[in-house]
Amino acid sequence: MADERAPGLTRRSWLAAAATLPAAAAAAPAVAGAVGSATALPATDQFPDIQGVYLDAGSVHPFSVGARESVRLYLESRAMNGGPEGYDFAPLRQSVLERFAGLINATPAEVAYVQSTSAGEQLAVSALGIPEVGGRIVTDALHFFGSFHLYAELERAGMEVVILPMRENRILMSDMEAAVNDRTRLVALSAVSTINGFQHDLKAVCDLAHAHGAHVYVDAVHAIGAVPFDVRATGVDLVASSSYKWLMGDMGLGFLYARADLIPRLRRPQAGYQQLAAFSSHAYPHDPPGPRMFETRARDDASGLFAMGTFTNTGLAHLDWSLDYIQSLGVETIQAWRQPAIERARAELPRLGFEPMTPEDSTSPLVAFAYKDARQAFGDRLQRAGVRVTLGAHRLRVSASVFNTPADVDRLVEALA
Repeated sequence: MADERAPGLTRRSWLAAAATLPAAAAAAPAVAGAVGSATALPATDQFPDIQGVYLDAGSVHPFSVGARESVRLYLESRAMNGGPEGYDFAPLRQSVLERFAGLINATPAEVAYVQSTSAGEQLAVSALGIPEVGGRIVTDALHFFGSFHLYAELERAGMEVVILPMRENRILMSDMEAAVNDRTRLVALSAVSTINGFQHDLKAVCDLAHAHGAHVYVDAVHAIGAVPFDVRATGVDLVASSSYKWLMGDMGLGFLYARADLIPRLRRPQAGYQQLAAFSSHAYPHDPPGPRMFETRARDDASGLFAMGTFTNTGLAHLDWSLDYIQSLGVETIQAWRQPAIERARAELPRLGFEPMTPEDSTSPLVAFAYKDARQAFGDRLQRAGVRVTLGAHRLRVSASVFNTPADVDRLVEALA
């Protein structure tokens, strides 16, 4: 049986690493290009306008000063007045894709722009021929809650859908091993659970699924930019993510990764002009003659499978700055910086009656707690105190980013108490 715990550095290792900050933060490498000079953590220089205490970056990340300036330059260029001198937006469509691919150790040919993580998941499922191929889908209770509607529809279309339960605040590998069989076509999960920050051992899951001929789809919206994420090391088949959480961008722009050797075996879910490698017209004056009025040929990469029509240019402008910023700091540095705030929440909230929901070995940006009628009990109180977290009917989630410190958690504790 595989180890039930996620591999890699332990929580103790991260606490030790975090102890080296802020010295490590002060020594962070200089940010290239538009990002400017070296940035110390906490990043109050880039996020100076946050009102109160914001411990909810896992819902929507605030806009940085640098990203706002990048968007301003783009908007100025759209005034059709010549725009900023020397400004050229066109190359960003490819360079942002390349930088995102580099962040997950993929090639640009393996990545396409999509509207959102959910759109990417639906395209991935359809590309695998589901539900027409029949068989089993295995997912779990810690996957993105919005995906369960998709899998309910696929179940009504004839797929067998198995949802693994949460046990001990995690999805046990033993349950995964019992559920994945030779009828399994897809294992769908989140690299970091939006519910409680649980992290799957993705390599173990992929090894298991591939041994049975199944493919693995991963929702990585809470992983990429927040924890190290390597598509090569894990062996994942399909990955979707969006910009507005840990990539520090905006809504309306996401990415879909497909492993290179899998691309020729996938079905094109939909056809859109952004997929085209070639287009010929034989219908209008002065067109050359041809056998058909219009001839098209799709690209042979991920964009040739999944790209559709236009996508948000302001989102590209955000990422043009934010991806460089994240790379300049280093995902490991970001992860180590926020860990003391996460640990403070993990230690203090149970003293107020909050029941821990996050596994102790988690090194994700999220830590969650159960509390009956949490929203009713604390919603108004937190609003009056100017403290924002994710507050559900019976759950409170803290998510920390580069601008947070343990003192923010102390403010949260004061408000709750």
